[in-house]
This record gives sequence, C-alpha cells and structure tokens, in this order.
Amino acid sequence: MVNQGRYDRNFSTLSHEEQALLARSHVAVIGLGGLGGGVCEMLARIGVGTLTLVDGDVFDATNLNRQFLSREENIGASKAQEAKERIFAVNSTIQVHAFQAYADETNLDDMIQGADLVVDCLDTIDTRFLLQQIVQKAGLPLVSGAIAGVCGQVTVIFPQDLGYELIYGKKKDAQSSGVETLTGNVSYCALFIASLQVSECIKVLLNRGDILRNKLLIADLWSNSFDVMELI
Repeated sequence: MVNQGRYDRNFSTLSHEEQALLARSHVAVIGLGGLGGGVCEMLARIGVGTLTLVDGDVFDATNLNRQFLSREENIGASKAQEAKERIFAVNSTIQVHAFQAYADETNLDDMIQGADLVVDCLDTIDTRFLLQQIVQKAGLPLVSGAIAGVCGQVTVIFPQDLGYELIYGKKKDAQSSGVETLTGNVSYCALFIASLQVSECIKVLLNRGDILRNKLLIADLWSNSFDVMELI
C-alpha cells in the first residue's frame, strides 16, 4: 500500500501525536511562485492534512529558473491548478482547495476560511500589508518569506503584532514592490527560504521550538551570513 510507512522518516523528529496534529491542520498558501511552490510541496510531504492554494497567475518562461512547479510543458497553465495536481501526485491523502485568483480585499476572507495558519509567499509589499490585515482580523498567525537575489528573510506575525510595519515602515510609506525587481531571484535561494517558512509553519502548528515572532531572520547566501534581528 502506497501510504503504509509514508511518515516513518518523520519519526522520531516528530511524535505520532504531532503527526496526527499536522494531519488535522489546515494551512493556506498565498502565492505559488518561487516560494509558494516549494512551501506547498514540503507541507504536503510532511503531512499537513489540508492545504488552500491561492494564485491568479499562469506560468511563463521567466519562471523556469526558480519556480519549483514550473516546467517547459506547463507554460501558460494555472499555477493554482498545477500546484493542486502536484500535491495529489505527492500525497493523495491531502485535501486541497485551489483558487485561481489574485488575493485582494474582496476574496481573501473567504479563501482563508477554516485555516489554522497562513503563509505569505507574495511578491508585492502592499499586498503583504493587506494580507496581514485580513489574517490578523481572522485571528490567525502569518508566516512570511521574501527573497531577492541570493538573500532572503523570514518572520512570523501573530494577530496582536505590528508585523510588516516593523520591517517596511507604515503602509503608506512602503514601496509597492521589493528589491527583487532589481536583483532577480535564483532557485536555491527560493527553496532555502521556502524551507525556513515551512519550518516556522510546523513550529507554530505544533507550538514547539523557537518561533520567529517579532524577529526577522535574514540570510545572505553569498557570504553565508545568517542573522536574526529582534524587531521590538
């Protein structure tokens, strides 16, 4: 049977009780590009039972250098639908809700309904602020990642936290797009930061380990520097 022994290599890093808790958990991944593709795959492999996958975009040739779910044969295909099919191919026990839609104030409330946690894999700062606002209103934690070239950052925002204001300043003063529009992004940095996001997701869901709440982990892979900044 395919599923027999599926999670054996998760033990004893995770207990059987923790594995069962992950199976009952629901994570919403907003954005399915360089970060989101890796995040949803790793969440499915570790056994998070329900995934909501949100992205209104389709794949194009510029995605091939770094986006885990993009392939030459699926150029023009929906990122959300391709993510759903990939998850089913990896772990058919996962329940998947896929939305081919761009996240905005008209649909985010509905798309994150029932989730225990939301993952920000977006690429514009103003949409990050909107996502934080709606996620905090729903009383949910938010795991955020961003990349630029070979640098990346990860933080965790709880409903009571200032969150992005501590990183980008006031929303009205923040730039719409990040520095990645100038630096580009490479595959190994995207998957590295995605891995850190998944790690934070699992720690939040299991209430275990040192969570990056009110902290910003900054990584520079050219210099192999990894710093954690206290935000408050």
